[in-house]
Amino acid sequence: MNQNNNPQQPQQPQQPQYQQQPGQYQPQYQPGPAKLKGSSLLKVTGILMIIGGAIGIIVSIIAFVAVASLGALAAYYGETGSIAILYIAAAIGVIGAVIQLVAGIMGVKHHNNKAKAQTLMMWGIIVAGISVLGTILTVAGGGSFSILSLLLGLVLPVLFIVGAIQNKNA
Repeated sequence: MNQNNNPQQPQQPQQPQYQQQPGQYQPQYQPGPAKLKGSSLLKVTGILMIIGGAIGIIVSIIAFVAVASLGALAAYYGETGSIAILYIAAAIGVIGAVIQLVAGIMGVKHHNNKAKAQTLMMWGIIVAGISVLGTILTVAGGGSFSILSLLLGLVLPVLFIVGAIQNKNA
């Protein structure tokens, strides 16, 4: 029977008391590595570059189909010389989109890794170079030069490079 006659306090079951034995593992919280200064910038720009690269691959595949259709139409009318540059532009578009996708994946994967900052900086420079090359090819192909298009094409790679530099100097 219950020894406690106090009706206001119900009796609570006793919890077994465990004590650490010598040599027994005791889990402890260990914080991860400190967050580097450019980590967030690299992660955000990396995600945006992944999205842009994936969209670029899809658009480039559509461009290949469109160029093939134009090629068939041009061949029907006896015009074949101008189609080659369209195939080259579509191929460069695919290559640029794949490089941007890979750079984005690398940025997200290594966004907090100081040892990979130099590699990430190189990927950012390559993506920026491809953006400039795309603008040059647009103008060479008869298109008009747009400073806005050039700047928009450089925003993500430049921010990516800035994040990598911040990680490198952290």
